[in-house]
Amino acid sequence: MSKVGIIGVGQSKFVRAYPGSVRELVFEGFKEAMGDANVTTKDIDATIVCSAPEYDKQRSPSGVFAEYLGLNPQPTFYVESLCSSSTTGIRLAYSLVKAGLHDMVMVLGFQKMSEISAAESQERMGRGADIQWEAPFGTMMPAYYAMFAQGHMAKYGTTLDDLALVRIKSSTYGVFNDRAMNRKALAMADMAAPATMAGVLSSPLRVADCCNNADGSSCIIVASEEKAKAFSKKPVWIKGLGSASASVNMAGRDSFYSLPAAAEAGRQAYKMAGMKPENINVAEVHDCFTIAEILAYEALAFAKPGEGPALIRAKETYKEGRIPVNVDGGLLSKGHPVGATGGSQVRTIVLQLRGEAGDMQVKDPAIGLVHNVGGVGLYANVMILGRE
Repeated sequence: MSKVGIIGVGQSKFVRAYPGSVRELVFEGFKEAMGDANVTTKDIDATIVCSAPEYDKQRSPSGVFAEYLGLNPQPTFYVESLCSSSTTGIRLAYSLVKAGLHDMVMVLGFQKMSEISAAESQERMGRGADIQWEAPFGTMMPAYYAMFAQGHMAKYGTTLDDLALVRIKSSTYGVFNDRAMNRKALAMADMAAPATMAGVLSSPLRVADCCNNADGSSCIIVASEEKAKAFSKKPVWIKGLGSASASVNMAGRDSFYSLPAAAEAGRQAYKMAGMKPENINVAEVHDCFTIAEILAYEALAFAKPGEGPALIRAKETYKEGRIPVNVDGGLLSKGHPVGATGGSQVRTIVLQLRGEAGDMQVKDPAIGLVHNVGGVGLYANVMILGRE
């Protein structure tokens, strides 16, 4: 059966406030991916645009971008699944190519969070919950993940120092990522600075445990096997895909110390790829909060339930460790432009598998994994990529 590959990847810098328009922001990721793939707009059969629309001032941005980027009259689609939007877009692109409807599909992810105020942003995040039963009570993302941190601590004995170690690792690699918002290495002493990093945001989560909102774009070009081999000397192949969901209402969840949708998506991806967790050489996981990275270790079976903290204590998720995770700094260093985040994660893994990650490069990886979560484990996508 024919394969589907990734032949081009691109990303803008992730910044706190991008000075241009959304179309200019998207162009930055688009330009890099087009050059990376060595294609023209005539080669692109279809475009999928991904964002969380509650943050966008522009309605139906896919039409605006298609016009601006010279992608008419090809079809353009719009996909949304909160923070996992662009990996959902890549799943759709894979399906369109696999079905034979298109040979080359571009996935554009973006978000310009600075178009609205911080208060407006938090209110919209809260509306990611059920607006009838939960959002009216003031729910926000830090508070939701704080509940999961408390649950993991109560059940398994996870500590604040364990969470701090995740952020310290993130900052270690964020220094080397020229697309990241936060590029300062942190030590345990920095995590205790009350005026900055140690201020409690939602107990037990501190400022340092939370990623920043960001403006940014990403672009991934997906192609059929024939086109991939024709255009790219180093195509990266999509080996496995998994996708799952969970109850939007927390009352419908069985626990507050794990994310079952991510575990299910992981099982699906491993099965499709014919692989096990030990086959993964490098991973990008959705570390919107420090506790989220620990939950990801366990959901992906890199560690048994409750043993995620042991991985970070032993530095097993560092570049030289057993399973390097987020060696581009993750969301905690890069920032989190909601619709662009998954595409940025995929870009990192593609560069790793091509041996082009510079100071962030893991030694000779053959298989990489991307874990991208929307909301508080409401949506989850897992993707396994390979060199062969």
